[in-house]
Amino acid sequence: MGEMFITPMQPITLSDLSGSDTVKVKGEAGIAVFKSVFEEAINEVRTTEDTLAKNQYLLATGQIEDPHTVAIASSEAQLASDVLVSLRNKALEAYNEIMRINL
Repeated sequence: MGEMFITPMQPITLSDLSGSDTVKVKGEAGIAVFKSVFEEAINEVRTTEDTLAKNQYLLATGQIEDPHTVAIASSEAQLASDVLVSLRNKALEAYNEIMRINL
């Protein structure tokens, strides 16, 4: 019982930011932060889906000792996908809002 077999999900962190709730980043730095958030979310989706596929294969071939890990991996993959979709939706909402601004 010394080792945990459920790995906790890692939060999305923005190491470039100061830690305040309101962040004002302009120019190339803003592009880099925006890009890194989406890249991290996409990589998380890929990683969790790969883990799910591996666990499903191990379960199907009888090589896995604890079948509940497949359900956990499935939930993690679903959550990662939901986060990515939410990020995309918020980015599109922000873009549409900017396009509605009259200068």
